Amino acid sequence: MRLDALLARETARFGAEHPRSVAMAAEASAVWRGGAPMHWMGDWASPSPIFAERGEGARLIDVDGRAYDDFCLGDTPSMFGHGQPAVAAAAAQRLNQGAGFMLPTADAVTVGRLLAERFGLPLWQAAVTASDANRAVIRWARAVTERPVILVFDGCYHGMVEDCLVTLKDGATAMKAGLVGQVHDMTATTRVVPFNDLVALEAALEPGDVAAVLAEPVMTNCGMILPEPGFHDALRRLTRAAGTLLILDETHTLSSGSGGYVRAHGLAPDMFVVGKAIAGGIPAAVWGVTAELSARMDAAQARIGPGQSGIGTTLAGNALALAAIKTMLAEVMTEAAYARMEAGAERLAAGLSGVIARQGLAWSVVRVGARVELVFADPAPKNAAEMRKALDPDLLAALHLWLINRGVLIAPFHNMMLVSPDTADAAIDRLVEAVDGFGAALKDLAA
Repeated sequence: MRLDALLARETARFGAEHPRSVAMAAEASAVWRGGAPMHWMGDWASPSPIFAERGEGARLIDVDGRAYDDFCLGDTPSMFGHGQPAVAAAAAQRLNQGAGFMLPTADAVTVGRLLAERFGLPLWQAAVTASDANRAVIRWARAVTERPVILVFDGCYHGMVEDCLVTLKDGATAMKAGLVGQVHDMTATTRVVPFNDLVALEAALEPGDVAAVLAEPVMTNCGMILPEPGFHDALRRLTRAAGTLLILDETHTLSSGSGGYVRAHGLAPDMFVVGKAIAGGIPAAVWGVTAELSARMDAAQARIGPGQSGIGTTLAGNALALAAIKTMLAEVMTEAAYARMEAGAERLAAGLSGVIARQGLAWSVVRVGARVELVFADPAPKNAAEMRKALDPDLLAALHLWLINRGVLIAPFHNMMLVSPDTADAAIDRLVEAVDGFGAALKDLAA
């Protein structure tokens, strides 16, 4: 049986087992362009979107009554589990009192203190999404340094931020393929280098025109790519020497520990961004800065003068979001929760490694805290160019649909899996068993 035959069989199985989702997808196509409220919802391997009914901890139930072990968790917003009782109670209370006033509430003081204690930067601002936060820090970096260029790593994704919609092509910075309505050539003000390539990084900083390096501590958006030993020390040393600010986007690597990857590994960014899970799924993000940089921001603002900064949206820092962030930081994102997540991720990584060994597959497992990636390459790639060769779209689609049909959800983009504090060992074992079955099916294809 060829891979396309396996996909056809799994596609037929999905249709038979998900009649209400299939019917709702047809109805939604009449009122939602692309058949869903946001087009990413159609990017799963299933032939039509799964319509969710509810989430309970680390489980998701669809409109057909089918239950899934959820290792996607909304692609991170529900990293600590669906339907957190403490967040639900805080949100309900806040909604009864008013969700937003474009004025701070008492929670603002508490949240600011909690953020400073947890992540180590003293001064904070709120945004609605990490995309918004990244736009803000990029603007501030350019204002403070009076430099035009932003540097990012090949394969990055920092939200819907135009400056970052670039890639490496034939060794040069290029616009990503498929961009809609793009009129500005971002290659004039954004530079791209491979992750883990310190020689390329130093050369890119050498002209002295780079305002900031914007990076995830671990690349998570083109398959997970770990930093090589010494990379972050060198990144910090080189940016300081060049007068370039360092921005770390922890929207995904918040899975690394209660203080994120920054605190777990003793990193020292000038700016820090985190979104998605920080408010338990309620749209919110925050960004923090050092005291030294805050003083430079004040000086830049005084130099620029009054007017419109171009930074901020009406819903940023609203009362509902702050109530949720406070509850997450104080009651949900605890050391005990992270300990459970770490233990579960360790079990998952070990189980997947066992499958690879038993099946004789040329795959590998990458883990960052509670986040685990199954990579179709061995050894695991060290940069995006290597990772792209491993991201076989047909193999990815077959694995994802195989897992969906066996009651397991992982993130629809590559093979990233996330363990929540509510994820049971039995769920982890079911995921491992399903991957094992897929590996055996692949061996049958090759026979």
